[in-house]
Amino acid sequence: MQLIENLDEIKTAFKNAVITIGNFDGVHIGHQALFHEVIEKADAIDGTSIAMTFEPHPIRVLKQNGHPPLITLYDQKVELIEKSGIDVLIVVPFTKAFAEITAKQYVLDILIERIGAQVIIVGEDYTFGKNHEGNINLLRSYAEALDIQVEVLDWIPISKKATGRISSTRIRKMVMAGKVHDAHKLLGRHYQIKGEVVTGRNRGGKLLGFPTANMNLHDELSPKLGVYAVTVESMGRIHKGVANIGYSPTFEDLEFTVEVHILDFDNDIYGQNIRVNFIQRIRDEIKFSSIDELSDQIREDVEFARRALK
Repeated sequence: MQLIENLDEIKTAFKNAVITIGNFDGVHIGHQALFHEVIEKADAIDGTSIAMTFEPHPIRVLKQNGHPPLITLYDQKVELIEKSGIDVLIVVPFTKAFAEITAKQYVLDILIERIGAQVIIVGEDYTFGKNHEGNINLLRSYAEALDIQVEVLDWIPISKKATGRISSTRIRKMVMAGKVHDAHKLLGRHYQIKGEVVTGRNRGGKLLGFPTANMNLHDELSPKLGVYAVTVESMGRIHKGVANIGYSPTFEDLEFTVEVHILDFDNDIYGQNIRVNFIQRIRDEIKFSSIDELSDQIREDVEFARRALK
C-alpha cells in the first residue's frame, strides 16, 4: 500500500481512482465493507483503490474538550487499512484551515482535480466541506455534471436480531462498558491495545507471585476497569494472559495502570512493544482485605482465563 501523508505529495492524478473517505476509527466491519467495495470497483475498471482519512481526528481539532478516546491510534489504523488490500491511503493533516474548505472546493479541487476520482463510495451519512455543508445530494449533483459515479453503501446492521447499525460510537460504548466480546463482533477482531512494557511497582512477582508486564495508555480507548482474559502478542508469538485495568485499590495507589500477567512466561520484555487483545471480561476490580486474599483471587482469575482461552 502506498501511504501519502500530505495532499501536496500527489503530483499527478491516479488512474481511474475509486475512493472512499472517512475517519475510519476502529476500522470496523462497516469500514471494511467500504474498502471491499472500493477494491472490487477499482479492479473492474482497471483503476486505483484509495481510502482517504484525516489526522488528527477532526473532532479533536474542532472540539477542544470532551473529544472521545480513539479505538485505533494512527499507526494501528494505517496497519489495518493496509491489511484490507487498499492500493493507496491518503492521510490529510486536519487543521482549522482545512476545515474552512468549502464543499465545492473539496469535491472539485481535491477529489476530482488532485486525486482524479472517477468513483466515490461513501456511507449514508457522509458530509463534507465547511460546516458540513456538503451532503450526498450535493455530491451527486457535482458528480453528475462531471460524469463521476457516486455509490452510497447501506449501513451494516449489528445483527439480524438487534436494531441499529455498526458504528465507531457503538463500539466505543461497548468497550467502555467492558463488553469486549460484543465489540469483537462489530470490529471483526478483538479490541486491542499496544504499547511499550514499562517498569511497574515491582510487586506483582514478589508480593503476589504473579509477575506483570505494565503498559501506559496514552490516547486510546480503555476498557472498563476490571480483570480480563487476554492474549498477548510479543516477539512474534501469542500468549495467554490476564489483564487488570484500574487503580489497584487493595494497595490504595490511586494510580491508573494496565498490568498484564502472561501465563507460563518468564522472558524479560521490558522496553519491548506488546499487543494485548481483550477476549472476555472476568470481573470488576475489587479491594481485598489482604495481599493473600488478592493473590488467591488472581489464581482463580488465571484458571478462568485458561478455560476461556482454550
